[in-house]
Amino acid sequence: MPDRIDINCDMGESFGVYKLGRDKEVMDYITSANIACGWHAGDPVVMEETVRLAKEKGVAVGAHPGYPDLMGFGRRRIDLTLPEIEAYILYQVGALSAFARAHGLPLQHVKAHGGLGNLAFVDLEVSKTIARAAARFSREIIFVALAGSVMVQAAKEVGVRFTEEVYADRVYNPDGTLQSRKISGSVIHDPEKASRQALTMVKEGYVVAHDGTKVRVKPETLCVHGDTPGAITILQKIREELKKASIAVKPMGQ
Repeated sequence: MPDRIDINCDMGESFGVYKLGRDKEVMDYITSANIACGWHAGDPVVMEETVRLAKEKGVAVGAHPGYPDLMGFGRRRIDLTLPEIEAYILYQVGALSAFARAHGLPLQHVKAHGGLGNLAFVDLEVSKTIARAAARFSREIIFVALAGSVMVQAAKEVGVRFTEEVYADRVYNPDGTLQSRKISGSVIHDPEKASRQALTMVKEGYVVAHDGTKVRVKPETLCVHGDTPGAITILQKIREELKKASIAVKPMGQ
């Protein structure tokens, strides 16, 4: 059982007058923030405010690049070439890094969002492309990879630092990927169930898929979605259970 874990959450996903998530409250319970870079969500003002908030709360910041799809929140797949994906990742990481630098913060990690992230879970070449873009930006940056997926292989082949990620509030498939949000019940709203899944992964090294299969995982960072109803309660419960188990919560880069 590990003696520490990172908790990450997608942040800065409001856009203009449209508000999404409870960033200010969520920041009290996480150690790493995946900040939208303006393509699937977020805008320059939101990015500025989110980075500033993260600094105030002592939360590490990372880029959360996705498809250029504001209307679809980056969850719809777009047919892109590998060079296009690499350039799109670099562009978005660069945008977020400007705000981090302006606030005197290092950019800790890169985590692909939504449809692009789901594709990276199962497509080695896409994963390698994202990892390569991250490495081109900085050899110090951390590539966030779904635990046990081809993303881990991609990180090793590219030679980029990486952290294996698990999800507290998502239902898993038997192959270790996440069940589609299009299927009812794929997002876990019950704090007890979410915290139980989180602790089982962290302490026992496995997650139970929707068909009962036990999938082995190596949790190094734990994701909770800030726009999930009850996210604050879920995070509070997870932090409470981690404390009981004497597991420290620290940013993935420390």
